[in-house]
Amino acid sequence: MLRQDPGTGCFVMAPWAGRLGDGELTVGDHTYQMPINNPPHSIHGTARDGAWEVVTASPTEATISHRLSDPWPFAGTVTQTFTLTDTGLTLAMRIATDHDAFPAQGGWHPWFLREVPPATGPVRLDFDPAWQYERGDDYLPTGRKIAPTPPPWDDCFGMPNGVLARLTWPDFLEFTITSPVHDVVVWTLPEQSLSVEAQSGPPNGLKTEPRMVTPDSPLDVRVDWTWQRLSRNRTTPQPE
Repeated sequence: MLRQDPGTGCFVMAPWAGRLGDGELTVGDHTYQMPINNPPHSIHGTARDGAWEVVTASPTEATISHRLSDPWPFAGTVTQTFTLTDTGLTLAMRIATDHDAFPAQGGWHPWFLREVPPATGPVRLDFDPAWQYERGDDYLPTGRKIAPTPPPWDDCFGMPNGVLARLTWPDFLEFTITSPVHDVVVWTLPEQSLSVEAQSGPPNGLKTEPRMVTPDSPLDVRVDWTWQRLSRNRTTPQPE
């Protein structure tokens, strides 16, 4: 179901998700420069490229952790827990600080294949966002919320009642993504795949909608995937 080329799969985004404008992080009176890995911006955080330690592992659940360190200027930990059932997978993340408060976001970036045998056609995406964040020429939100536009997309959408999206591979599989977070980035430009990225804030949100992590208030993010096999001639219900 997931594309397996380098840089694809389903990687974590932390301690921010999407683009951070010009790679600049300002906390209080200090501005820190993050590496520019998607010029002119920094993208998807630092945790995906760092080392992870296995905390616990069983046939149905695993927990891994990553220590936040340089170039991220604040000491802390990102923990992921994956819980597998017969019909689903829960991805859970906690971003915690050792001492100092800092803004953070979290999410995951899955790359879903468009064509998956034995499906009888390419994947169909159904979701019903309340708005789309208008994207500027710099690929950052302008601050305006607009009515959702038709695809193609490399855009963030608002779903104030929680993320709900459904991927359907005809006559093969129905795959549902739910999350209590309110933002989802949808990327449909690649020919082989598309991405549906539930995340705890919009791109550049460390600047525009900072959610501060403190010793008493870590950031928790959760995404649930559920799936069921389809039979030929079965009608797939639409998201409510």
